[in-house]
Amino acid sequence: MFDFGPAVSAGNLRLQSIAVPSRRARCREVRTQDVPIYQGELWTALQRQASSIHEISYRACYKPQLPAYFIERLTQPGDIVYDPFSGRGTTAVEAALHGRRVIANDINPLSMLLTQPRLELPDLDAVARRLETIRTRGKQRKDIDLSMFYHPDTERELLALRRYLNQRRDDYTEDAADRWIRMVATNRLTGHSPGFFSVYTLPPNQAASAENQIRINTRLKQKPEYRDTRALILRKSQQLQGKLSAQDRQRLRDAAESAAFMQDDAADTLGIPTASVKLTVTSPPFLDVVQYARDNWLRCWFSALDAKDIAARITLCSTVSHWSTSMLEVFRELYRVTEPNGWVAFEVGEVRGGKVKLDEIVAPIGVAAGFACMAVAINAQKFTKTANIWGVKNNSLGTNTNRIVLFRKPR
Repeated sequence: MFDFGPAVSAGNLRLQSIAVPSRRARCREVRTQDVPIYQGELWTALQRQASSIHEISYRACYKPQLPAYFIERLTQPGDIVYDPFSGRGTTAVEAALHGRRVIANDINPLSMLLTQPRLELPDLDAVARRLETIRTRGKQRKDIDLSMFYHPDTERELLALRRYLNQRRDDYTEDAADRWIRMVATNRLTGHSPGFFSVYTLPPNQAASAENQIRINTRLKQKPEYRDTRALILRKSQQLQGKLSAQDRQRLRDAAESAAFMQDDAADTLGIPTASVKLTVTSPPFLDVVQYARDNWLRCWFSALDAKDIAARITLCSTVSHWSTSMLEVFRELYRVTEPNGWVAFEVGEVRGGKVKLDEIVAPIGVAAGFACMAVAINAQKFTKTANIWGVKNNSLGTNTNRIVLFRKPR
C-alpha cells in the first residue's frame, strides 16, 4: 500500500456498483468498494522549495510539489513519467529534475511551446546574443490593434520579435535559443507589474480582451508606458535559470534528448508504447471551468496559432455525464500505456461552488477501465490565490483543494 506519511485518514469513499459501457457496447460492472481517504498538508513550499524553472504562468496549473510527491515515492531514475494534459509542463519539468524520462501530451500546442524550452535549457549568453541579432527598428506591419496594451515602441519591438520567431519556425531554422525566447516572451505579454510588456492588466495566465483592457485603462486612468522587451526577456530568463544547480541543468538536458512532446487527444495516444509508463501525474480540465483558448488568445496570436481551432479541439464538458464519458476513454488509454504495477495520480477538484467533487466521479471510472483504486489524497492547506487580486478570498470560490485519486494497474 502507498504510504501517505503523516496524513490523517479521513474515512472512506464508497464506490457503488455501477455499469460502465465498453467500446463494444457491453457493460463492465464496478463492484462496491471502500477506498481510503487521506487528508492533510501532504506537501508545502517549506517542505521542498520548488525550482525557479517552474515559474511560468498558466491557467489552472498545480504546484510542482504535487508531482514531486508521487515521483519521489513511486518511481526510480530512468522510469517514464507521463502527463496526458500537460499544460505548462509542471509534471514533465519536475520529472526531468528527478532524473526520470518524460512524455508530455496536450492537444493545445501552447503546452509544448512552454515545456520543451525548459528542458533544452540554452545558455543565457546564447539567448542574449540571439536577442541582439533581432532587428526591432523600423515600421512593423500590424494585423490587430494592440495599442490598449502596449506603448508604440514596445509594440514595434514585439511585432518584430513575433515576425522573426515565426519565420524561423516556418523555415525550420528555429533552435533552442529561439524556442526559449518565444517561451519567455509569451509569458511576458501581459501582466500586472512593470516586469511585463503591457500596461497594468489581468494576471499573465489570463489575457483581457481588447475591449476589457480599454475599460481597465479608463478606470485606472492609465496609458501604456515603454517596456524594453529585450531587457525583460533577459531578466525573466535569469530568474528562471538563476537557482538551477549544475546537476539540475544536466538532468533537464538529459531528459530533453529522449523526451516526447505530443499534441494528441489524451484518449488516443498511439505514439506511446503499450505498458511503457511507470507513473502518470495529471490534471484534466475540470468540466468547462477554464476557457483555455479564450484566456490565451494573445499568446496564440504571438505564435500565429488559431485560437478558435484550438478551442474546437479541447474537450470542455458542461455536464458531469459528458465529462465522465470523456474521462473513461482517457482512462482506457492510460491503462494501455501503463506498466503492470504502474501508477496513475489523477488530480481533480471540487467545482460548481463545491457541490461536485470530481474525485467521487473519477474513482469508479478508473476502476471501470481496469485499474485498482488505492486511495484518495486530499491536500488541504492555506495558500494564496491569484484570485486575491480580484477580491476573491481563499476557500471561497473556485478549486480550493488538491484531490488526487491514486490508481494502480494490476500485474
